Amino acid sequence: MTGRPADLFPLFAGLETLPGIGPKTAQSLAASGLERPRDLALTLPHTGVARQRVATVRDGPFPSVMTVEVEVLRHLAPRSKGRPYRVEVRDAETVFHLVFFHARKDFLEKVLPVGELRTVSGKVEVYDGVAQLAHPDHIVPPEDADKLPAFEPVYPLTAGVTQKTMQKAVAGALAHVEEFAEWADPALVAREGWPTFRTALNAAHAPTSANDLAPETKARQRLAYDEFFAHQVTLALARANRRRAPGRSLRGTGLMVRPMLDSLPYLPTGAQQRVIAEITEDMAAAHRMNRLLQGDVGSGKTLVALVAMLLAVEAGAQAAMMAPTEILARQHLESLRPLAESAGAMVEVLTGRDTGKDRLAKLQALRDGNIQILLGTHALFQKDVEFQDLALAVIDEQHRFGVRERMELGSKGASVDVLVMTATPIPRSLALAQYGDMDVSILDEKPPGRTPVKTALAAANRLEDVTDHLQRALDEGRQAYWVCPLVEESETLEATAATERFKTLRAKFGEDQVALVHGQMPPAEKDAAMARFVAGEARLLVATTVIEVGVNVPNASIMVIEGAENFGLAQLHQLRGRVGRGAAQSTCLLMYRPPLGETARKRLTLLRETEDGFKLAEADLAIRGAGDLIGTAQSGLPRFRIADPERQAGLMALAQRDARAALEKDPKLETPRGEAIRKLLWLLSQDEAIRLISVG
Repeated sequence: MTGRPADLFPLFAGLETLPGIGPKTAQSLAASGLERPRDLALTLPHTGVARQRVATVRDGPFPSVMTVEVEVLRHLAPRSKGRPYRVEVRDAETVFHLVFFHARKDFLEKVLPVGELRTVSGKVEVYDGVAQLAHPDHIVPPEDADKLPAFEPVYPLTAGVTQKTMQKAVAGALAHVEEFAEWADPALVAREGWPTFRTALNAAHAPTSANDLAPETKARQRLAYDEFFAHQVTLALARANRRRAPGRSLRGTGLMVRPMLDSLPYLPTGAQQRVIAEITEDMAAAHRMNRLLQGDVGSGKTLVALVAMLLAVEAGAQAAMMAPTEILARQHLESLRPLAESAGAMVEVLTGRDTGKDRLAKLQALRDGNIQILLGTHALFQKDVEFQDLALAVIDEQHRFGVRERMELGSKGASVDVLVMTATPIPRSLALAQYGDMDVSILDEKPPGRTPVKTALAAANRLEDVTDHLQRALDEGRQAYWVCPLVEESETLEATAATERFKTLRAKFGEDQVALVHGQMPPAEKDAAMARFVAGEARLLVATTVIEVGVNVPNASIMVIEGAENFGLAQLHQLRGRVGRGAAQSTCLLMYRPPLGETARKRLTLLRETEDGFKLAEADLAIRGAGDLIGTAQSGLPRFRIADPERQAGLMALAQRDARAALEKDPKLETPRGEAIRKLLWLLSQDEAIRLISVG
């Protein structure tokens, strides 16, 4: 099946092929992402209206939706412009008004003729002591009253489209959905008691009560699974495609890795050893490695990355590691260079600050293969950066880079293995949705010698107490961070807040004791301030969130976060991870401005209760939702119409297993079930998957 199957053509026609949709309505729907009949068929009602039949509206309850038979008594046209048009009606026990704004008299006289009976349905309210029903949803002769739904689905609407129009158009779209061959595993369908796709779709559009709108219904579960399954088939095809692409086998000799590990004053954790084994096996295989390494703050990802890079060097090639900020790239240089050089590998750093002769010399050494491991920022992508033989690209803090950058760095060599690292634990459901094409390794142990961090809350009006405590700690020779409030959308305002706080703290603790770092400073100034803090010359570092990722000063044991209620859980957890790196008892103080909102209170309490980044990530997801968690622009999350990756993580994992199993049995989707899966991919517009099958 190379092109779209013919039985899907009506679902991919223009919206104007549906009843009640003209060019203008089609345009309104397209503006909200509904462009084809298929899109309407997959837009499920989000609520419903119970149309309760009553003999009279007299006793309420008000306001509520009622369906009642009335006799039309008289029309009361408005006396002045802008007033509503009223129609007086009588039910079995009381007289009330039907109210219309911007009404056409001739139309209403035709629909509601005086002296006749009509069944009306809509929301009845009390206004000035009189019951009234504004703009009835339905007005029908009594003989058609049975056709009114007892429970009516309500669809999400866009400007210029009414419920009636939407209902009619959806019904038209559903008429084009045929009974397709089954693409899901028949054993799974039987086990779950799921209806077929078509039956599920029809049932989801025809709820009989509010219970039918829940994601747990068989119909909605089935449809969510189909969406997840199509997405996971696409990711599995991408993964298989990458594995088919010629990779290279990078087998280490142990001549560098072994002495480097032996020189460490501690043993790698069990988790580090497990992940190193997974990476070693991946790099030695003939396919390209595409692995995500998730590790909580301080779990020792950098050591794992170094082992991977040394393996590439042992195999006679080069490795590169990209970090999101210059501070972090230079810090990686400080921590990795002594270890790598003790093993005999040459390490260098390249950032935007390298210019002139210095830069040219580095680029030449890189081309000649004299620099074996290159660390850097975005500068690594630049056109003139050429490697002699790049075999491994390590990307630190993936959430700061898009997929494009991941690929750009990978294209600097032939068949480059890719290792992506993140210290922002990603909930399992999102990892599956976003990185389902990657193999995932998790570091879930902390190296020995790390002390738990004590987390406490303090209201902003206790600033003086906080600085007094800090004075005592600094007098004892300890070091501290002071992170300034997050100012919505403005680095400049954040820099101002930090500068102001820096002035007050410098006045209290002395000029040479306090350093300042924020994103608006020239890089050289920023690095000089950091260097003073790392060397212990400055005891207190006032900063914005530029220090969120990766800064490592073991002697710093106090973290004060001002305006903590404005930060997300993941960010607060990252910041807290800057302390607790040495043997001293460490403290993280969350300062907030009372009163705390419900969400902020939940967030700060959670942080006080646990240091487990994965638990916090799941909680953050529940509080904030997926887009916010990883930054909507960068999230790379697919848009699902029915499925909810946050609340249906189990279903997503099931779909991933099924997708991989189906493709192992039938990699080109040529069996009858394979053909059915292709149809699902066409139906759910997974064009990328279709392309991958044809490429494959």
